Amino acid sequence: MRFLRDWVLPIIIGLLVAFLVKTYLFQVVKVDGSSMQPNLQDSERVIVWKPAEIKRMSVIVFDAHGEDPAATQSVDYVKRVIGIPGDTISYNDGKLYVNDKQVPQKFIDEEQRTSGTGNWTLESIANKYGWGKSPKKVPKDSYFVLGDHRSVSNDSRYWGFVKKSKVMGVVKVPFWSNNAKAKKNINDLATD
Repeated sequence: MRFLRDWVLPIIIGLLVAFLVKTYLFQVVKVDGSSMQPNLQDSERVIVWKPAEIKRMSVIVFDAHGEDPAATQSVDYVKRVIGIPGDTISYNDGKLYVNDKQVPQKFIDEEQRTSGTGNWTLESIANKYGWGKSPKKVPKDSYFVLGDHRSVSNDSRYWGFVKKSKVMGVVKVPFWSNNAKAKKNINDLATD
């Protein structure tokens, strides 16, 4: 009995606490790929804060299986939320517009804002890529996401919206990162 009390019970409690923290509070994940450069680098470790509210410009992690047709199994994507439910979105000459207001994109350079982005509206890209019935707005319980490195990112422009139920949480660059600019561009840009 002493063995159970001194060894087994603390291990069980520790595993339960770890499970609860990972499920409801936060999780450390590794960025895979270059779609969020220059702000997040390939193989960089970040924290996913699960109870955080998702706002425009939040960076999120979500399960792309069922969202991106190329994701044939569960795989996590890291992208920036550009539009929340009810938003209209368009892109013209390297300028992003949400609800007909230009959104500053100082978190990426001019080449990343313009290279490979084109001119589009939600309706035009949905028709072009066949992922929606000519949506004019982001639907209820969904988000429109883009990678910061627009020319290489596989994102909502190609396969549509991300359902709220697929979102794991909001990305935070942790305190141990020495990149102050990335911390600001990931942790502090979210707006209502």
